[in-house]
Amino acid sequence: MSRSQLDTLIHMVNQIAINNAHYGDAAERIHTHLKKFWARSMKRQIVDYLQQDGSQLSPLARQAIERLAQSQGEVRSESA
Repeated sequence: MSRSQLDTLIHMVNQIAINNAHYGDAAERIHTHLKKFWARSMKRQIVDYLQQDGSQLSPLARQAIERLAQSQGEVRSESA
């Protein structure tokens, strides 16, 4: 995926986070949205980005993507 495509994904997930921030469990709501509507390749790229850098993600987007990684069994061990 090109950098511009990744930038688009980062922008999209941050916008989704902004639009859902007022809900009680916004991170879960965003996580569910990503699972339902994002292509597998998009989910893989955003999880990889979080695990490698993640600096441009809002805190709420980070929480949702962490849940996405956990639900997909893609959490990398810190000790590995």
